[in-house]
Amino acid sequence: MPAAHLRIYRGPEHETAPTLAKNVGGKPCVTVALSEVLPLLADAVNSRRTWLSDFDDDEITVSADLYEVLLAYQYYRRPSA
Repeated sequence: MPAAHLRIYRGPEHETAPTLAKNVGGKPCVTVALSEVLPLLADAVNSRRTWLSDFDDDEITVSADLYEVLLAYQYYRRPSA
């Protein structure tokens, strides 16, 4: 029986950590892919995590095309539509 070779997994090698920057107002911000944040936020919403309310007044920046898609989605998901 061949010996088992184990390795330590340290995550994807190509991934770089997000860097901290300042926005126009001078507040700290980080730019990350939506694909990183969305699953975490969806899970937090589905799990009714109370810490989400701490960020109710925070603003986010999205691309114009994503905003248009979100507006269309909001319109068509209304019960009266």
